[in-house]
Amino acid sequence: MRSTASDTPSIEQEELRGTARTVAEIEWLLLILVLLYQVFEGPLPANQAAISAGLFFYSAFVLGFRYTNFYKPDSRWKISIESFVMLVFITWVLWFTGRLASPLVNTYLLVIITSALTLGKLTTMFVMALIAACFVLLGNGSPARDLLSLAYISGLVAQYAPMLLVAYVTTMFSADIRFGLNRARLLSETDDLTGLYNMRGFTIVVDRLFDQAVRYNRPISLLMIDSDNLKAVNDLHGHEAGNRLLRLAAKCIETELRHTDVLARYGGDEFVALLPEASSAKALEVAQRIIDAVANTPLEFEGKRIQTSVSIGLASYPDDGRSIDAIQGRADRAMYLAKEQGRNRAVKFAA
Repeated sequence: MRSTASDTPSIEQEELRGTARTVAEIEWLLLILVLLYQVFEGPLPANQAAISAGLFFYSAFVLGFRYTNFYKPDSRWKISIESFVMLVFITWVLWFTGRLASPLVNTYLLVIITSALTLGKLTTMFVMALIAACFVLLGNGSPARDLLSLAYISGLVAQYAPMLLVAYVTTMFSADIRFGLNRARLLSETDDLTGLYNMRGFTIVVDRLFDQAVRYNRPISLLMIDSDNLKAVNDLHGHEAGNRLLRLAAKCIETELRHTDVLARYGGDEFVALLPEASSAKALEVAQRIIDAVANTPLEFEGKRIQTSVSIGLASYPDDGRSIDAIQGRADRAMYLAKEQGRNRAVKFAA
């Protein structure tokens, strides 16, 4: 978590919420299509009651499952259940409207699109297998000799093949979109020079972690870390040396952090690190290890060994503040105090 920007549960939840809205629209579109068929095409009188019952129960399912608190959080499991129920409803309607000769047979495409856009390749393959089984079930009304005939099998394949093609194309299209969105998000949340989070990515992750600390009354600490001699290195050796110094400092800091800690480039020559489940005493130990790691790792540049150091200020929840902004502001003040006291040291905020 500390070195690269990645999806957080809150972001994933937002994506699922948007996907769930699309699935809801598809469900209502299916209901409208079946209702229009019943109004304008008119199934056989003997089948009208069965179709009406299907419409009633499917509508009740959509309303109960999606719009009440029965299953409040959006999840891929919820979408999977909705897709399966949609498949059952379509098969029920087709059974009473002409089976494979029904004009509604292509409504299976709605299930395929839902799965391909939201559930991934493996689930879509499973859905396609279920639809193939439904095709066989719906074709059982033909005489046994017809089921084995080349004409029947060819007709079945001709109906099924376009659905298979739609599943393949939609799945590939969805994968490309998801890759592009993830790549764009990664770039927007990552510092180009160090590969760490930038402040946008840091804020997204830290808000969630800090809220958890407050909710469960757990300690959490924040370190503000400043490179002591970046300006001097830039002036004496050039900006390339300064860039290498920042990358080296980032690497040294990372080595002293846990996987659950969050590190970001704050801007210029400053870094910020959030340490969940870390008291101020524990954070002070980590800060001292970072100082030692940086001091013991000189920058090698054009045959020269350039010594560097960092100054660190730290503040902790709940001792030093009740909000992330207060903690960060007080850690920043402690960092400037460390620089005033001679640099290459860590200072804890004190009121």
